[in-house]
Amino acid sequence: MEFVISHLSKSYGTNKVLVDVDYAFEEGKIYGLLGRNGAGKTTLFNCLNSDLPIESGKFFFREGEKETKVGPEDIGYVLSTPTVPGFMTGREFLKFFIDIHSDIVKDRKTLDEYMDIVKIPADTRDRLMKDYSHGTKNKMQMLTNIIAAPKLMLLDEPLTSLDVVVAEEMKDVLRNEKEGRVLIFSTHLLDIALDLCDEIILLNHGKLEPVDKSNLDNANFKEKIIEALRDADNS
Repeated sequence: MEFVISHLSKSYGTNKVLVDVDYAFEEGKIYGLLGRNGAGKTTLFNCLNSDLPIESGKFFFREGEKETKVGPEDIGYVLSTPTVPGFMTGREFLKFFIDIHSDIVKDRKTLDEYMDIVKIPADTRDRLMKDYSHGTKNKMQMLTNIIAAPKLMLLDEPLTSLDVVVAEEMKDVLRNEKEGRVLIFSTHLLDIALDLCDEIILLNHGKLEPVDKSNLDNANFKEKIIEALRDADNS
C-alpha cells in the first residue's frame, strides 16, 4: 500500500505555499517532512486532513493499480499542541474514546494495557487531564491515534516541546506503530528527522524533494540541506 499525493497545490491569495506537490509514501515507513517554520508543513497536513480546500491535485491510497479515496477514518492527526478534555480523567477519556469507536477498535485491551503502551504514569491515570503535563497530554493524543489505527498518521512537530525522556519514549512508540501504515512526521529539526525517520523529504519552495540519508554524514551535504532550509525560510 502507498499513500500518493498527486500534483497538489495550495495558495493564500498570491502566496503560493504548495506548488505541484507530488510524492508516493510507502507503507511501513516513517517519513520526516523537513522544513523551516513557515515552509508549509502544517498547510500540507491541513489539506490532507481536509481542513483546508486544495486548488488542484488529489491524494489517495494505491495498491497495485487500484486507487482508493482517503476517508476521515483513514487519517490520524497528532498536533504539536495537544488538545484533550481537561474535565475528564485519563482513564475516563480513554474509555469514552474506545466506546464511541468500538466499531473500529480491534483486539481490545484493558485501559491499563493501552496506557502502558505510551507509558502514562500510573499515578496520573485517574487524575483530571487539565493537570497533566504537556508530555502526558501528548501521549494521550498519540494513544487515541494508535487505538484508532488509521492507515495514514500525520504528526505535526509532536516532539518539539517535550523533555528528552518523553521524546525518546514517543520515538519508540512511533517505531513500534509504523507497520501497516504510513507515518509522516513534520519537523524543522534535522537531528530528530535523522534519528527517527526511515526517509527524509524536504519541503522547499512549495515542493517535496527526497533527501538521501546516506549522504547526510557528509558535512558538505548536510550544509547544503541547511542552506536549502534557510533559503526556503527567506523566500
